[in-house]
Amino acid sequence: MFTGLVEEIGEVLGSDAGRVRIGAQTVSEGLAVGDSVAVDGCCLTVVDRGDGWWEADVSDETRDRTTLAGLGPGDRVNLERPLRLADRLGGHLVQGHVDGVGEVLRPPPELAVSLPARLARYLVAKGSIAVDGVSLTVVAAGAESFTAAVIPHTAVATTLGAKGPGDRVNLEVDLVAKYVERLVVSS
Repeated sequence: MFTGLVEEIGEVLGSDAGRVRIGAQTVSEGLAVGDSVAVDGCCLTVVDRGDGWWEADVSDETRDRTTLAGLGPGDRVNLERPLRLADRLGGHLVQGHVDGVGEVLRPPPELAVSLPARLARYLVAKGSIAVDGVSLTVVAAGAESFTAAVIPHTAVATTLGAKGPGDRVNLEVDLVAKYVERLVVSS
């Protein structure tokens, strides 16, 4: 479980069909094989590590449903270690399970992103969404897109500030919305 508050922007050092190597300093501190790290909002398991880098296997499922298949050396990625029970929850609950991929329509500060139609029902104004692992508040929710205000700090501290029209981003809708839908449909 994550908060959507990015700890560090890491760099892809290498990537092939089944594994990605990430360079990072802060997130690498105390990291052990078997630990989880959110990479652009995708929960990955550390399988190897060294001084200032770590590696994770990327399944075909993850490659097919996220933007990770398009990563290459030099690409910058948002990184977050999992929430600890003693931590403050400053963002919102994020699982690191990407629900779909959207496309940036307008860059920050007034970010507009397309989204798969099947996800639109989970978005409401003032609700939460994770975009490349960044917890954002929805300003306006439409049938095919949404907007979110990105403050200057978030634009600099994450990769969102470098996104432009046409860039693909990972989307995770609010977990609570999915559970509410399940309860209502099942009743």
